[in-house]
Amino acid sequence: MNDPLADYKKIHEISRETRILEGINSLLDWDQETYMPSEGAGIRAEQLKTMAGLIHKNKTGKPFVTALSKLIDLETGKVRVKGLGKSKNAALKVWRRDYLKQIALPTRFVEDFAKLTSQAILVWRSARQENSFHRFAPYLEKVIQMNRKKADLLGYQDHPYDALLDLYEPEMTTKKINPLFSNLKTFLVDLIRKIQAQPEIDDRFLFGKFSAAKQVAFGHKILKGVNYDLQRGRLDFSTHPFSSACHPSDSRITTRIHPTSLLSSVRSILHEAGHGLYEMGLPAAEYGSPLGDAVSLGIHESQSKWWETRIGQSRAFWEHYFPLLKKEFKSLEKVSLESFYRASNKVKASPIRIEADEVTYNLHVILRYEIEKALIEGSLSIKEIPEAWNARMEHLLGLVPSSDKEGCLQDIHWAMGAFGYFPTYTLGNLYAAQFFSAFEKDYPQWKKSVAKGDMRFINTWLEKAVYCHGQEFSSLELIKNISGSPFSINPFCNYLKSKYQDIYQL
Repeated sequence: MNDPLADYKKIHEISRETRILEGINSLLDWDQETYMPSEGAGIRAEQLKTMAGLIHKNKTGKPFVTALSKLIDLETGKVRVKGLGKSKNAALKVWRRDYLKQIALPTRFVEDFAKLTSQAILVWRSARQENSFHRFAPYLEKVIQMNRKKADLLGYQDHPYDALLDLYEPEMTTKKINPLFSNLKTFLVDLIRKIQAQPEIDDRFLFGKFSAAKQVAFGHKILKGVNYDLQRGRLDFSTHPFSSACHPSDSRITTRIHPTSLLSSVRSILHEAGHGLYEMGLPAAEYGSPLGDAVSLGIHESQSKWWETRIGQSRAFWEHYFPLLKKEFKSLEKVSLESFYRASNKVKASPIRIEADEVTYNLHVILRYEIEKALIEGSLSIKEIPEAWNARMEHLLGLVPSSDKEGCLQDIHWAMGAFGYFPTYTLGNLYAAQFFSAFEKDYPQWKKSVAKGDMRFINTWLEKAVYCHGQEFSSLELIKNISGSPFSINPFCNYLKSKYQDIYQL
């Protein structure tokens, strides 16, 4: 007689081996963005292609399929056995879901896609530096063609973009996102209009010449404060800040030092630390199973936005850290906490997404979402991207980028082949707001503790509310479990309205 628990352990064992391969792949990606010598690009593309093939074969190989099919019907999704419990049953369903996606993509396609995107990233980097969209365009054309093919292979009901979006945010579709983003856009444009009617906040003291070494040193103080464990992580530098984890014991982040913008690196460090803390907090014993993985990129982004904006841009946070910042940068000596707080939350349209304030940020995401959908469905051509980008930017934010480097070449995502990724940034903001509303009910006096530099209780709350579950629940299930309410844009809109009414005296 079969032992369901033994069969489950067999699946976990095979999946753990696959996860180790994925971790190696992550390290290759991390190295490519940080320390890899430029002449290593050719062999790195081959290495990533090889790893992608090995991972794909492991996820679709006979040993895994045989073990999984004993416990769950691969066609219907019905669990065949009893006694495993809700968590393990949920893991089986995620394994099945991911398996069906994997077998839809031929190994050759996966390998070719990995090789193409590795090459595209390097071309994008030089094209961005040279402000030459024309140079990147041929590679982007190939990436889009392969994404269209990927959508066809994966299958979809209403829109090809749904198949790509589902890879990053399972069960989310354009039909669900369109009304959310439409309502959010209306709210944000109206709020921005009201803010722009008020006197401009003076933030000149945040710009000037700031020592890179001192910025890094201050960044390390913040990492220590939010309890990012440097025995299990590290801070490096890259063109585009990112996080990369191969295990809860190895979760790395990068930042980009801006020589003339004091808070640029602070925000990116807090943002990436949020990602890193999530990975560090996942159950190590479940490594390799869905119960040891993050729910989705949207939930992942909620953790980065939690630390970057809800904590890192709060008055309470700077009550503790502003005196420390003033010690490092003497030019702030005569600046008051209130002036600093208002300046650090100034709303002003910027062409650069990662430098945008929290009010205008999501309009950047909505712009990318609209362009991506059009590219995948074929209603927008490659050569039309710069003009379409600039027109939408002017419509949404009232400005036109001075160059493609400040416009359609600013993000690495398209070179990565990550079509469907961008919407998760805004979903993450919305998720974070709904989580935070629940957190504030549990800790109504949280600001007093943060003002003293105590944030351990926040880590503990997140570990119990979010991290420990892995993928036991979907994004929308987790939100309802934590907040007690269905997913809505209202908590986010209410947060922005309340905060900026105070800052701008609306």
